[in-house]
Amino acid sequence: MNVLVINCGSSSLKFQLINAESEEVLAKGICERIGIDGRLTYQPEGGEKEVSEKAMPTHTEAIQFVIEALTNPETGVVKSLDEIGAVGHRVVHAGEKFASSVLITEDVKRALTECIELAPLHNPPNLTGIEACREVMGPDVPMVAVFDTAFHQTMPQSHY
Repeated sequence: MNVLVINCGSSSLKFQLINAESEEVLAKGICERIGIDGRLTYQPEGGEKEVSEKAMPTHTEAIQFVIEALTNPETGVVKSLDEIGAVGHRVVHAGEKFASSVLITEDVKRALTECIELAPLHNPPNLTGIEACREVMGPDVPMVAVFDTAFHQTMPQSHY
């Protein structure tokens, strides 16, 4: 199964497509200047880096451009969206709510919204990326949140 890994910032979106079985990175890139004028940098494994200036008013367009690059008949690494089995989202702060990665549900999104005050520059774009992927990829593609703060949940309370 191929997993699309997303790291959304306020005006950027970094991505990698990884084969979960082999752990091989099939492609990687970044969307920059989202909401301004937009640039997509895409590189298939072993291929040339491609840079495209593209209007990206929102993260939704950025995700759409990522999918188009990954499925491009000439330089893409998969034939269709069907070859992407799941999406992993890096999420900065989950407070003490989650001790490990979780399948993203409405309850998880509510919990992340409650943690916005703990990471006001990071959690809103992380949530935006989740919604953009859901919009572009549909409701049936499983999405998982991986939390920077989960590491601290593995430590004895006295150490953090």
